[in-house]
Amino acid sequence: MFVCKKNSRRSQMAEGFTRIFGSGKVEVTSSGLESSQVDPITMQVMSEIGIDISLQTSKPLSDFDPANYDAVISLCGCGVNLPEAWVLRDIFEDWQLDDPEGEGIDKFREVRDLVKVKVMDLIERLARAY
Repeated sequence: MFVCKKNSRRSQMAEGFTRIFGSGKVEVTSSGLESSQVDPITMQVMSEIGIDISLQTSKPLSDFDPANYDAVISLCGCGVNLPEAWVLRDIFEDWQLDDPEGEGIDKFREVRDLVKVKVMDLIERLARAY
């Protein structure tokens, strides 16, 4: 589970990367402390590198049961605001990546590239652990 404040940018990128690079290795979803909509610029920068996230939707964390997840990754420092059951999963990480909201497309690309590196590392660690 990738979690962010609104599930519209960073967590959507992470979900998209994991769907592609973790296919057959891990199952993935993303959510937000509140739901919003997937940012069109996020869709654009992911599309630039051949990853289509246009069918992904923003979902509230409250729609999910933490018992169904082994790993929970906060991308925005929102881990302190998560219910305890989410933080106590086998793996919990808080990546604290910048939110590109309101920034230019170059910032979205920068965040996208950071998310990719972190997701690739996570997939490799999960594949070894499980």
